[in-house]
Amino acid sequence: MPSTRTLTGPGRRRRTALAATGLLTSLALAATACNGSDNDSVGDKPATASQSSGTGDGKPHIPADIASRLKEHGIDVDEWAKGGWKDWDKDKWLSAAKDFVNPVIDDLWKPERMKSAHEANKTVSTKDAAADQGVSDPVPAPVEATAEKTPYHENAAPVGKVFFDSPEGSMVCSGTVIKDVNHPGRSNLVWTAGHCVHAGAGGGWYRNIAFVPAYNDLGESASQLSNANAAEIAPYGNWWADWASTSGQWIQGGSESGGAGAAYDFAVLHVKPEQGTKSLEETVGAALDVDFSAPSAPQVPEMGAWGYPAAPPYDGLQMFKCLDRPGRFSLEPSLPTMYRIGCTMTGGSSGGGWFRVVDGETELVSNTSIGPSDNTWLAGPQLGPTAESLYENMSRTYGGR
Repeated sequence: MPSTRTLTGPGRRRRTALAATGLLTSLALAATACNGSDNDSVGDKPATASQSSGTGDGKPHIPADIASRLKEHGIDVDEWAKGGWKDWDKDKWLSAAKDFVNPVIDDLWKPERMKSAHEANKTVSTKDAAADQGVSDPVPAPVEATAEKTPYHENAAPVGKVFFDSPEGSMVCSGTVIKDVNHPGRSNLVWTAGHCVHAGAGGGWYRNIAFVPAYNDLGESASQLSNANAAEIAPYGNWWADWASTSGQWIQGGSESGGAGAAYDFAVLHVKPEQGTKSLEETVGAALDVDFSAPSAPQVPEMGAWGYPAAPPYDGLQMFKCLDRPGRFSLEPSLPTMYRIGCTMTGGSSGGGWFRVVDGETELVSNTSIGPSDNTWLAGPQLGPTAESLYENMSRTYGGR
């Protein structure tokens, strides 16, 4: 759909939770928050891509193979960081998985630029919602989104915002820090929606993709943030995607209303800090396991969706959550059913994680993908074999870089 002054100091450790009270509403995230400073495809195959890193002087350094690929598409590598990335010539908009490129441009995502980013909204039409031929469960009652407790690094440390540039301007989604099975305790992986990294059918990869964990940690208002510095907005810094994966189904079938790619609207990013060398998980102090078992909706008593809604009546500055019993939602019988919950979060919450508790452990089980124009519910994909393959390939191939 579509900070702060209380960071933990060196040597100190805090418990991190992502919870709600009441029967079937516990979403405890047992994790420790570390020092916020970081000085020390096609078909069912995942569409994975790689890119370059920055040089630290604001000018990207693009490996020879990717530089050659850009030149093949008529892109002037030397002009990229100077603003050449703003050229969205459709004939040169890189679409294939192998063409993804996202060199770090130091200080591009400044506080004001982050605050001006628009929501990446995918609104399903009434016609699309009625095309399921009886597969979908009844429309859920709206669930009013509630604000997450602050500071976010103590209550929902794995959750953050995903920023990127599109032909329409700067955009924003939500994302979640997830564990890397091949690099325990040192994950640099972020889960989000496919439409937050790639435009889908007829489009290409978005640019300048970055993740900001615990954005606006104290949940301050626009007026309170009027003179905020980068540390207040991004307490753990900016993390640039140096590799990205989304499903071939999203690339081939994704659309403004979700389209045939909506049931596969997920993505995983491998990120690196704009400054520093410590891993994302070590820096934030929290990461979640991903549940790829794709449990059927009737088997799950409750799911919770977290994110930063940015479309009215929200402004994208605060983190919100919704808790509800999921139902089934289908755009057409030939596609996997999606999960659907009542929720009033709007665009900007796209890509935000959906969580459930299994044997006392909180796991990511879906992400926000689409919703109706009246913002009364959200739908997210089931994470089955395609999502698991995408994740495993990212972890195995790029996780240690």
